[in-house]
Amino acid sequence: MSLVALRILALLALILLVWNPASSRVLPSGDEPIVLVDASLSMSGGPWRAALDSARARGGGRRGAVVWRFGTHVSLFDTTPPADGATRLAPALETAASRAGEVIVLTDGAIDDVGKIPADLLRRPRVIVTPRPSFWDAYVASVEGARHLTRGDTVRLRVSYGTAGKREGGRGKGKAALLVSVGGRRLTTQGVSLPDSGILETSITLPASRFPLPGWQVLEVRLDGAGDAEPRDDARLFALDVSSEPAAVILASPPDWESRFLAKALSDVARVPVKMFVETERGRWRDAATLAPVANADLNRAASAARLVVVIGDPERTQSVTASIHASRLVWQTNGQSGDWYVESPLSSPLTAALSGVLWDSLPPATAVAVSTRDTTSAMVALTARLVRRGPARPIVMLAQRKGGAREATVTAAGLWRWAFRGGAAEQTYRTLVAGLVDWLLGEQGAGSRERAVPETFEVPNGLPLVWQWLSSDEPRPLVVTLKTSTQTRVDTLRFDAARRAELLLPPGIYQYALSGGSERGVVAVEEYSDEWRPRAPTIGPQPGEATARLASVGLRDRWWLFVIAIAALATEWALRRRQGLP
Repeated sequence: MSLVALRILALLALILLVWNPASSRVLPSGDEPIVLVDASLSMSGGPWRAALDSARARGGGRRGAVVWRFGTHVSLFDTTPPADGATRLAPALETAASRAGEVIVLTDGAIDDVGKIPADLLRRPRVIVTPRPSFWDAYVASVEGARHLTRGDTVRLRVSYGTAGKREGGRGKGKAALLVSVGGRRLTTQGVSLPDSGILETSITLPASRFPLPGWQVLEVRLDGAGDAEPRDDARLFALDVSSEPAAVILASPPDWESRFLAKALSDVARVPVKMFVETERGRWRDAATLAPVANADLNRAASAARLVVVIGDPERTQSVTASIHASRLVWQTNGQSGDWYVESPLSSPLTAALSGVLWDSLPPATAVAVSTRDTTSAMVALTARLVRRGPARPIVMLAQRKGGAREATVTAAGLWRWAFRGGAAEQTYRTLVAGLVDWLLGEQGAGSRERAVPETFEVPNGLPLVWQWLSSDEPRPLVVTLKTSTQTRVDTLRFDAARRAELLLPPGIYQYALSGGSERGVVAVEEYSDEWRPRAPTIGPQPGEATARLASVGLRDRWWLFVIAIAALATEWALRRRQGLP
């Protein structure tokens, strides 16, 4: 009978071990703590050393303690100096919410996304704040301007600068200077008055002819003479492209909203210098940027040197200028029959792939459609539109090959600028249409927007990744990128996600990049500047947190005594059988 009981006991123990049912037990709030350490740049120096000591004291000697870093992302803890360019606590708290135990946050209090954290999630952690020492700081907040210029243009920069913190010796306006330089060569200096606090904006102009060489340049705009305690946010970088002649010339006659939105989209998607001239009066042309009068000889010279000429408005009024031009041409007529013209799905053409997936019914209608006065008998129709969705479809985008091999695209719809004005998906459709037209017009010349991938921005602050966007119509694939500075060369791989974006984290510097297997070339810059360097008021204060006792799931295999029972039962049963002479 004892042998049978031992066998049943051993069999039950083995069944339970294979089944492994789980039970729950209540964990004390101080058990298995999760320590979240702020690893943003604002923690550099004393706050970081204090956070390391606190992390060791609160997590090092407690059972099951876990220490994570948080900033731009959440990662496992290490003692390397903080390097993240943002302080985002929400992802760290969301990750910690799935675990049991106390949550401890070690930070300087300057959290970027406090307003996005749910209240119940924000109440849970114990927050220990090690504030930064107070100081007065003057900084350059941003630099904006045109990206693509010719050597005859004027560079116009909008520079935002400001101060923060309390100045020793009282408050009051001080004097400083904005220095603009390229490659260590000073281009211009402009004196400014510093505000008591907040941000001011000023404009800096200089001729593009001051740049020593054509091509991509990286300007440094530095605030000099402020005498502040934090020099790392005193300068911003701005990349621009200077060429000898404009790659695209827009002739607007008459100028309207269509020409204005087209010029901006063309400059963005084609990534080439764009020059626009407007005919404000019959026979009188002006530079669209400065409204300075332009002689007919200068107008003809600019149009003849361009790789792409865009005629928008009434093509007959520009006939004298464009008659002898052999470059690719985009003719955009805006003087047509008024009405609500709804654009339909694209027909088979070189633009079909780029425009696939667009919800055409969601787009605003064109306001007018013209009957082209040009010879379009051999043209390929890419897009059509119907008046109030009734009647025959009228072609609004046509592609043709001119005599001599040059390409010509004709758009006969007005009011498409409203797509860009609406924003969102409609704006992307407008940009895609312009990019597709430029691709086709300049495709054989190796220009336009034929890049497979481009950086979303040319400059990023310190501690933030460079983001690359996949533009090609085919599926994203990894690309090898070579990045060169004045002292070293770095080779990396861009791996694109489902959103067709890839991120690359680089140390501060100016990089000449090239993508393998293609002609993509350019410049990107990682600034020493970061918002984290600037003094900021804490957005979160110390708090004790919620003492939450949490349930932990424990399987039977985690209980050592069940293994002892199984082994003891089997061993005892074997010993009894041997003693009784049984097999």
